[in-house]
Amino acid sequence: MDSDASLKQWIGRTETRTDLITAVPVAALAATLDRDDPSPQPGDPLPPLWHWLYFLPIARQSEVGPDGHPKRGGFLPPVSLPRRMWAGGRLEFHQPLRIGETITRTSRIMDVTQKQGRSGALVFVLVRHEISGPQGLAITEEHDIVYRDHPNPADPAPVPPAAPRDATWQRVITPGDVLLFRYSALTFNGHRIHYDRRYVTEVEGYAGLVVHGPLIATLLMDLLRRSLPAARVTRFEFRAVSPLFDLAPFTVCGKPEEGGVVRLWARNPEGGLAMEANARIEAPVS
Repeated sequence: MDSDASLKQWIGRTETRTDLITAVPVAALAATLDRDDPSPQPGDPLPPLWHWLYFLPIARQSEVGPDGHPKRGGFLPPVSLPRRMWAGGRLEFHQPLRIGETITRTSRIMDVTQKQGRSGALVFVLVRHEISGPQGLAITEEHDIVYRDHPNPADPAPVPPAAPRDATWQRVITPGDVLLFRYSALTFNGHRIHYDRRYVTEVEGYAGLVVHGPLIATLLMDLLRRSLPAARVTRFEFRAVSPLFDLAPFTVCGKPEEGGVVRLWARNPEGGLAMEANARIEAPVS
């Protein structure tokens, strides 16, 4: 177990990066999501969550760890637990980012917390990002990262709670390895759990290739955009509940509620909850 004091030394650490919103990743993600969008042009607004195509973690090959992630340390604390996952996040969309703009992201480690869960030691890292364009602050994002140990093969797999069954909209997603590869490539994500079947089953103990948490969140947002194309999303929060694998189709679901809120969730093939989310929109819900 890492020293709590040593990890908390990372609290307050900051990093600032700059990027250019180019059109090719936007067109490539639209194709990956099976959208029939027009070719992106300079000045077009970037859809919500698609800023994850930029500020990519570009580590030299010699700086990549055995799991495919950049080695521990640097901006994020050097947590020794082997599994690292994107557990959820909260985003405020203040104004759109646009293709062709130069953007800046300032990141800060807000908290590092160690806990003992049913499956063993856990470390939670909270990162806050502020993303600005030429017109000022555009997105405020809180990013939850969780580190944990490999599971004990003798322990039964946890059963997630049942997903809601009252969806107004839903779309079935077939998470083949090509879809996972394309999203990994677009986000320059070398994490082997998304493409290396032998590694993910024999080393990390998962049942199959793991669907990226940000991809599931993007698919939930995409369902909202398909269902309410005129709506402007002002806030989005999501939480991963249980993993999804490439072994069978899953379903993204949504339901508009009062007060400009849309409830969204992903349902696994057995009917369990994989991810839950809420979006706030400006357009009237219908």
